[in-house]
Amino acid sequence: MKGLGELERSIMDIIWAQPSPVTAREVGRLIADRDLAPTTVMTVLDRLTRKGFLLRTRDGRAWRYEPTESRDAYVAELMLEALDLTGDRSAALTRFAQAVSGTEAEILLRALTELEDE
Repeated sequence: MKGLGELERSIMDIIWAQPSPVTAREVGRLIADRDLAPTTVMTVLDRLTRKGFLLRTRDGRAWRYEPTESRDAYVAELMLEALDLTGDRSAALTRFAQAVSGTEAEILLRALTELEDE
């Protein structure tokens, strides 16, 4: 999975936060603090669609955009890609487990237990 640039990440954050698909105009309004030209927003949305982050559907004359996966799925994919960079996945996973908080460790343990039960 390809990474996201700063503007792409900002736009994905907006789209992930929406309960339904959004138009480029709506994204432009929601990212108003960046003062972007509408064409810039459309270009980034098109790029995100080509990269596979967004699904685009026609709504009259406009396009509506929605994420192909959740933010959680994207972050999990980034974590797996980071594991691929190490020569020792066991050591990297062990170090990760040692670095998380107690609450996060409990969540990991619960998820692993649920996988074993399946």
